[in-house]
Amino acid sequence: MNGSSVLPLLSQIAEAQSIDGVWRLTREYFASIGLSHVNYGFTRFKHQTTIGDPDDALFLTTGDDAYAQRYYRGGFYAKSPLFRWAQRNSGACTWKWATDAFAAGKLCAEEAEVMRFNASIGVIAGLSFSFPETSARAKGVMGLTADFGITVEQIEDLWREKRHEIMAVAHMAHLKIIQLPRLSRARALSPRQREALEWVADGKTTQDVALLMGVSPAMVEKHLRLAREALAVETTAQAVAKAALLNMIFQEPTVPQAQAAR
Repeated sequence: MNGSSVLPLLSQIAEAQSIDGVWRLTREYFASIGLSHVNYGFTRFKHQTTIGDPDDALFLTTGDDAYAQRYYRGGFYAKSPLFRWAQRNSGACTWKWATDAFAAGKLCAEEAEVMRFNASIGVIAGLSFSFPETSARAKGVMGLTADFGITVEQIEDLWREKRHEIMAVAHMAHLKIIQLPRLSRARALSPRQREALEWVADGKTTQDVALLMGVSPAMVEKHLRLAREALAVETTAQAVAKAALLNMIFQEPTVPQAQAAR
């Protein structure tokens, strides 16, 4: 796929109506150029060196459940020299600098542990993206692992040849994903909970919301309480803000799809 032929793909990603749709198009493109294993993470609740509550972050992977549990839920990603690079930088890089640093003994013990583990499962070459964000609390990263048998040098050649094409696809996918609603089991809202939050966001009182929804004020309070619990916040104002950040309210209705989020 050359630079001009990637344009239809960018349009397809831009027009996708779900995170699943974006993820499918993105991983199919990367697989076509020898980068079949893809990890993507995004949070709007970063705190200095942590990503905040894992339930508030989005993690997509082409790996299986066992991989997701070890790498993400187990916190293995945080030891990676490439993740630490992403925390400090915006942009893209190949993994050559990390393999060179490992060979020269310049990585710390945790980082070297990750490099040894990755090598044991054939993960030796790839690309990393650290997307620029407008919020100090937000961070998006993507890692692309080269297929088995592809060397570090071959990825360097691929990067020189297709750098702008690869970056365009990665950036378009990221920008589209962060606009779409999250269908997270950990942060699920019912339709009535979403409706109640939307009316509150519009400045309506509990009495107003009760009339608009055709229920009692007590039922409105119940919907709002359950929304606060689902979003793990203490106040309704916090619930409105968090639901808006996660694109869970004021969204056009779409056909529900099971996301690849772990």
